[in-house]
Amino acid sequence: MEATTSLLDAAAVGDLVLLDPLTEKSLLHTLQERFRRSDIYTYIGNVVISVNPYRSLPIYTPEKVQEYHNCNFFAVKPHIYAIADDAYRSLRDRDRDQCILITGESGAGKTEASKLVMSYVAAVCSKGEEVDKVKEQLLQSNPVLEGGAMAEQPPPHPEQLKLRQDCRHYGYLNRESSGLPGVDDAANFRAMQDAMRVIGFSPTEVTALLEVTAVVLKLGNVQLSSNYQSSGMEACSIAEPQELQEICELIGLDPGMLERALCSRTVKARDEAVLTTLSVPQGYYGRDALAKNIYSRLFDWLVNRINTSIQVKPGKQRKVMGVLDIYGFEIFQDNGFEQFIINYCNEKLQQIFILMTLKEEQEEYVREGIQWTPVEFFDNSIICDLIENSKCGILAMLDEECLRPGVVNEDTFLIKLNQLFATHKHYESKETQNARHIMDASLPPQCFRIHHYAGKVTYNVTGFIEKNNDLLFRDLSQAMWAAQHTLLRSLFPEGDPQRVSLKLPPTAGFQFKASVATLMKNLYSKNPNYIRCIKPNETKTAMLFTPELVLAQIRYLGLMENVRVRRAGYAFRQLYGLFLERYKMLSPRTWPRWAGSDREGAKVLLAELAFPPEELAFGHTKVFIRSPHTLFDLERRRQERVAQLATLIQKTFRGWRCRTQYQLMRKSQIIISAWFRGHMQKNKYKQMKRSALIIQAYARGWKVRRAYRRYFRSGASTRLANFIYRRLVQKFLVGLRRNLPPLSVMDRTWPPTPYKFLAAANQELRSIFYRWKCTGQRWLMASVPSLQQPFQGEYLGLTQNTKYQKLHAVAKDKLVMADTVRKVNRANGKTVPRLLLLTTEHLVLADPKAAQPKTVLSLGDIRSVSVTRFSDGLLALHLKETSTGGAKGDFLLISDHLIELVTRLHQTLMDATAQALPLHITDEFSTRFQKGDMAVTVVESAKAGGNIPICKKRGSHKMEVLVH
Repeated sequence: MEATTSLLDAAAVGDLVLLDPLTEKSLLHTLQERFRRSDIYTYIGNVVISVNPYRSLPIYTPEKVQEYHNCNFFAVKPHIYAIADDAYRSLRDRDRDQCILITGESGAGKTEASKLVMSYVAAVCSKGEEVDKVKEQLLQSNPVLEGGAMAEQPPPHPEQLKLRQDCRHYGYLNRESSGLPGVDDAANFRAMQDAMRVIGFSPTEVTALLEVTAVVLKLGNVQLSSNYQSSGMEACSIAEPQELQEICELIGLDPGMLERALCSRTVKARDEAVLTTLSVPQGYYGRDALAKNIYSRLFDWLVNRINTSIQVKPGKQRKVMGVLDIYGFEIFQDNGFEQFIINYCNEKLQQIFILMTLKEEQEEYVREGIQWTPVEFFDNSIICDLIENSKCGILAMLDEECLRPGVVNEDTFLIKLNQLFATHKHYESKETQNARHIMDASLPPQCFRIHHYAGKVTYNVTGFIEKNNDLLFRDLSQAMWAAQHTLLRSLFPEGDPQRVSLKLPPTAGFQFKASVATLMKNLYSKNPNYIRCIKPNETKTAMLFTPELVLAQIRYLGLMENVRVRRAGYAFRQLYGLFLERYKMLSPRTWPRWAGSDREGAKVLLAELAFPPEELAFGHTKVFIRSPHTLFDLERRRQERVAQLATLIQKTFRGWRCRTQYQLMRKSQIIISAWFRGHMQKNKYKQMKRSALIIQAYARGWKVRRAYRRYFRSGASTRLANFIYRRLVQKFLVGLRRNLPPLSVMDRTWPPTPYKFLAAANQELRSIFYRWKCTGQRWLMASVPSLQQPFQGEYLGLTQNTKYQKLHAVAKDKLVMADTVRKVNRANGKTVPRLLLLTTEHLVLADPKAAQPKTVLSLGDIRSVSVTRFSDGLLALHLKETSTGGAKGDFLLISDHLIELVTRLHQTLMDATAQALPLHITDEFSTRFQKGDMAVTVVESAKAGGNIPICKKRGSHKMEVLVH
């Protein structure tokens, strides 16, 4: 409801297709009013207009992401998430490749918009470890690509790259301010490094990238000096060799080779090669061309490297969503070659936008069975042909002028254009104006003017030839190829002497035209989505709206033309179900419920509202309304009816609430009265009964005392009390003797006292008994009989039995103890005999028959041991998870010399690792076997045979040990 109301707000409509009247003034006013309300997003159909607020807004939270996820495009308020969700769902559900085009001036928020689109898609797309990794790499690609200007912030160790901290030292950075207020370059550089690590850049690649960037910076500091040769020709040389020397040290190149490449040029014609010196201007041209080529190719390498990290694995199905952040239309005071090619690209984008929008409209009309009305619009194909025609277009003439021999300059290029396009209605120059007898002082002689879709733009031809050529001398390419720097060498494959070609490289205009053609081909093969970004002011002040600046961008972006095309024929269309659900209250026949089909309901509703037939059309699934005025009239009637229904609902609700409240209060009063009367009578009865019992007790007592008073003797009560006291004490002591706790010092239990007056005596007896137990236990532990067996260490007779001597050779270290133990089988709990050898570094378990070692454990692999409180000889060896000898898990052993074995194992481990052996005395412990953890429980039972415990498995994860 809120979103639809926002779209139909007459003061500031959310969809400019519904703007009435449609003028530049009303469109500007709508954008300004919505901007004032912090509604920075506005629709033109399915196109999103974004006005940069230059401040953070609370509209990008995870809750907002969920609000726009899987929602109808026009069912929510205008937002960039809406177009991102629409594109993502079309990609996911219809299997159609998508492209989101983001256009606008510098500072209009294009990059931020692309981040929001990518973050939304990353938030709503499918989950998984590989998917999350690619999403994180994709999101981190923005800081890396924005770091294309990383030369402004030196790395943490600039001395390694021979850089200085002050950016003003470098010629390419000190032409204008290299910093922005409020921007932390160091923090941004750290963020870029973290992003590169996430994407997968190795430290070597990062260092190489920074080194190549340092080379670009230092090239700007290379100064040339002029001198004359003996022939009188001007030549140039390096003024300060130090800068050149540092560059060559970075890239591993001979300084002499780089100096020759910067100061001279080799011209080849067939089999001859002529070395010519360069003048100072030519030398600076070559230096700057080299710096631009290095930096441009480095950025291309960066993009390709990121694409390699996030590319889809071969064999998997690929669905593509492209986000194109592209510059918008530019009209400056002085427009040159850069503005010419940028505006050419925008002409092509406008052409594809108009054609695909009309195509989409026409396809919808065909689907709905509505007659298509031809739309009149400005077709800019004539302008595109003027620029890109392969035979007689402006770019073709520029390439022809650059490649022809003889004197080549901008004057001859302009003369050729004037001859070719003298009668073209979208081209004019001073010469063509004079031929048409037009007086226009705003058009200088060195300029020509093109009537673009966004307005007239005057271009100064100065620099067209030089910028279109933008040639890199072959000597410089070969010098870069000769460098030992791997990354820099890979950027200049044409420098390989084996691949020398006399063919001239393509011009900048030709390359740009080919790129635009490729872009158009991609856009035609994908479903395009558009975001138009607008800069509200030049000072980047928060929430400041400059109407003149915004109006110029409205013209540059062609928004008026976009609206006219979108509202061709019918301005509004909606599914029958949604339309009927919103407006059904306007007719008694459809309110509150309509029993028929949605289409019939919409027809009945609109028939009763008596709108002109030419204003309406009924498709197969949608109703179409021609003019916004009709839609606003429909919305006005709905708001009035909603107010009436709200009053009716309020009246009905208030009556129901009062009636219900009265009934509840009446029922509550009856219940409370009944309970209160009952409570009063119960209390009265209890009081009377209590009083009667007291009177009876006093009466009976008086009668008894009067009857037995003659038998009562003085002092009988004291003797009787003493007798009772002694009897109670005797009973307490006898009962205590019969219930004394076990003599174990570990047992601190004690019978409770039956009477409060004996509590202190009972506590003292408990303390005396425990001290007595401890004294007796200490005496017993200090006596000779407490030591059942003396420690012998060697119980196998290894020296006498030759069969066992080879077991000792396996460990290759000093023997500490040798004994026979029983190993508990992990699978069934049965025991088998094993020979145990403990040395200073190993513990060996061997087969007694074959005298072959079964298991050899390093003492460092033993994590802890567990024993029980019984004389069962059970020992659990808990091994570390990284143990190689215990791949099947922990060991359960039964030994007749358990105390000696644990003691010697503890001492040996202390000597070997200086770490104590963790010992656990418990009746329940957990062991780790190959098939999972096993809970071992020791149970005292009469079924156990002798002193040997019996092990029984209870399921796959439990084992019971029965001891006697």
